[in-house]
Amino acid sequence: MIKFITADDVLPLRNEVLREGRLTLDECRFPNDNAEDAFHLGYYVGDELACIASFHPQGYKEYQGKAYQLRGMATGAEHRGKGIGNMLVNFAITYLRGQKANYLWCNARKVAVQFYMGTGFEVISPVFDVPGIGPHYVMYVKIQ
Repeated sequence: MIKFITADDVLPLRNEVLREGRLTLDECRFPNDNAEDAFHLGYYVGDELACIASFHPQGYKEYQGKAYQLRGMATGAEHRGKGIGNMLVNFAITYLRGQKANYLWCNARKVAVQFYMGTGFEVISPVFDVPGIGPHYVMYVKIQ
């Protein structure tokens, strides 16, 4: 089941999956987590939070229109490969369409590019390195 959750709710899974449990929960916060119009989604399997993603109102370079950046998407190891992340992203795109957003973009880890392509995103940048994390691409999906 997909639910709107709080920024605090995403921190444990964000740390476990994206930072390999190396940081404190406060170090896993993003500057825009509590921005106006930001939202966070969680996919629950029973009572367990299995997948998360955060969406911040943020444009990308010269791209025009109302935009959101997807950040901090993470799925617990035991829940990967079951389509949960795909359902979460599709839910967000449908919600953002209702919010009159024009596009959604993200900095995708190189290992996640195929996942995002499967949800309709396309690569729009050359590869770049995020220090301490690794190679990424900017990806984009038009919403309307």
